[in-house]
Amino acid sequence: MKNVPTLCLAFTALLLTNSSGGVRATVQDLGVTPRASKPKLTRTQGGTEYMQVRCGLQDGVGNHWFGTTGEGVYRYDGKGFTQYTVEDGLNSNIVWSILEDKKGRIWFGTDSGLSRWDGKGIRSVPIPPASESSGSATASPKQALAAQTVWSMLEDRKGTIWFGTSEGVFRCEGEVIVPFLEKGQVRNPSGLHLKMVDDILEDRRGILWLASGMPPGREGLCRFDGTSLTRFNPGGEEWIRTVVEDPKGDLWLGTRHKGVWRYDGKTFSRCLEQEGLGMPLLVDRSGNVWFSGVEGEDGLGNSTGIWRYDGKSFRNFSAKEGPGKYGVWCMFEDRDGDIWVGTRNTGLYRYAGGSFTRFSE
Repeated sequence: MKNVPTLCLAFTALLLTNSSGGVRATVQDLGVTPRASKPKLTRTQGGTEYMQVRCGLQDGVGNHWFGTTGEGVYRYDGKGFTQYTVEDGLNSNIVWSILEDKKGRIWFGTDSGLSRWDGKGIRSVPIPPASESSGSATASPKQALAAQTVWSMLEDRKGTIWFGTSEGVFRCEGEVIVPFLEKGQVRNPSGLHLKMVDDILEDRRGILWLASGMPPGREGLCRFDGTSLTRFNPGGEEWIRTVVEDPKGDLWLGTRHKGVWRYDGKTFSRCLEQEGLGMPLLVDRSGNVWFSGVEGEDGLGNSTGIWRYDGKSFRNFSAKEGPGKYGVWCMFEDRDGDIWVGTRNTGLYRYAGGSFTRFSE
């Protein structure tokens, strides 16, 4: 039986390691002093047009949470937005991923490790030092914590939480975070390192899919069946950004260089029947697959809007009628069936009743 971690005093960090090399997920209780609620998502930290609303979800009590790459986190209660930043305990104002676990805790994956909201405050949660996963003997625990960018997160049906970080994949069982690729625990014939995993999906069969991203990742699409890892590189592509599953069980992949691919369990086929598709970002409760538009050469603009595929045909929402001129990087569906869209320039939109409404200034 794993010991329950002891909460630390404010501004005090404590790392406890068990015999398997796991670090108990507890440090820093800094408390929260949120800014006043505002009717729209309003920027306070400066930044550029390249900053994004990168991730989002609706929690179990109905609040919407949005992670940004420069403005921290916003919570929307249906009336207004409350912003949380490093002043409130976040490790960083750059938030790449967000997750609510089965206990109702909200996890934030930042460019400086993990933070977690427990309903009262935001605490930093340590990831094992780099020396435990990469063989480095020089990184101190503090340096290792700062080095971990958490790109993606997922809680599987068994309650295990998976983290895709800049230093590899980790998993949390109970209150202990351990490296996934522990020696002898996983069959890994291709010698995968699983660094820079941009997206994680558990399919209907319980198989885990890991989308390997930017260098030094670039290992394509990796499948974990509970015992061994298998690598796929559709069209020779090594950089997979997103992976979603449709009602048929087919996987849709968004790649960095070679467009959109679909995998039916046997064959990868490139989606060429519709120009202008960007990354597949969402499968809604009706089974529609939603795609971003194609990002401009400047990495900023979006000239093709948003696409929705109903299994038979594609519907385009132009940039003018939809999310505006900026690239789309986030979509999620709330319990009312509304689709929330996050863009560059820290833009936020909601699609409801057949039209888009802007929720950012």
